[in-house]
Amino acid sequence: MSGRTQARACPERTCVGCREQAAKSDLLRIVAIGDECVPDTRGTLPGRGAYVHPAAVCLDQAVRRRAFPRALRSAGTLDTTELRKALAGEAGATP
Repeated sequence: MSGRTQARACPERTCVGCREQAAKSDLLRIVAIGDECVPDTRGTLPGRGAYVHPAAVCLDQAVRRRAFPRALRSAGTLDTTELRKALAGEAGATP
């Protein structure tokens, strides 16, 4: 026996809204393009990313704490309207 396990490690990230750790697949990656926050559903957009639970509560906490500019290392405020639209559309799609 070599001591290796067959189970693959699941990467974890921290939600910038509620500050809880969760599996990377359970969180939504956010990227700054220009001066707005854009959801990166496929995880392939270039640049620094921040992770948030796909829930309005975590998004509101992140905006209130000014977590996106800090996590994405961006000067000034970032527009989150497109991010809110994406979360609203995702919430409406789930039964």
